[in-house]
Amino acid sequence: MDDKNFLEKQESSIAMQVFTVSSGLIGVCFTVIGIINIIGTRETMLDEITAINALIFLFACIFSYTAMKTRNPEKRFLLEKRVDMVFISGLSLMVIICLFIAFNFFQSH
Repeated sequence: MDDKNFLEKQESSIAMQVFTVSSGLIGVCFTVIGIINIIGTRETMLDEITAINALIFLFACIFSYTAMKTRNPEKRFLLEKRVDMVFISGLSLMVIICLFIAFNFFQSH
């Protein structure tokens, strides 16, 4: 197997994994929104930020699905780079949300 085929298969595998993980993280975002609303911490904007995070993961899903379906290697490469940026942005925002949730829990004790 030559290097070009190996790299294409590896990128395709990464796009599939991002698609799977991003769709699962959309569900996690909805769960967090529900928990925030049940707890009753409406004075924060955490549920709105979490909804935006769900949209970011939706875009990662769309881009990765499109990358998997694209036959043109140049277009696929550009989509995969976009997938990487969007997915990492979503993960970073999720960490920030977790820090805010932890900070609110520490604040209430």
